[in-house]
Amino acid sequence: MDDMALGKDYATQECSIASALEVIGERWTLLVIRDAFYGVRRYNDFLVHLGIPRAVLASRLQTLTAQGILEKRRYQESPPRDEYVLTDRGIALWPTLRALGLWGREHLTQRQLRIFRHAACGTELGPYGECPACGTVVPVPDVEVVPGPDLSRDPDDPVSRALLKPKRLLQPVEVDPA
Repeated sequence: MDDMALGKDYATQECSIASALEVIGERWTLLVIRDAFYGVRRYNDFLVHLGIPRAVLASRLQTLTAQGILEKRRYQESPPRDEYVLTDRGIALWPTLRALGLWGREHLTQRQLRIFRHAACGTELGPYGECPACGTVVPVPDVEVVPGPDLSRDPDDPVSRALLKPKRLLQPVEVDPA
């Protein structure tokens, strides 16, 4: 009922963008998905990297799982702990995140925080996820993310520190808690 009072519902819109916003348009949701591309899988890692309130994170993970964007997988039985992994439906959001990131860099920040390149040849991806050297669109698992020139080299949280090392998208981030 609160969603209706706040006007956050797009029921009167016959539009695929409005339908997509119903699923991924809440604040924090795209950042949770972005982190999943970076290999963040565990609740606490999302929590410390995003600085998101616990209740909000729990809600976003629940929605993304219910919508088939993330899959919840048990990685420990005692105590029971789960991780969240992008599904094919979630991976299909890569072009959207890529385009949004490029737009933000060009029109808002003018800072290159991360570089995405073709892991096979090391060439930076073009604006549509294509490899200019190979002439193909690079599948998400073959995209390597490396720190850009404007990324802090001394971050506070362990997830950000782990993301200072080049890594392929979707591969689990290896967090050192120290």
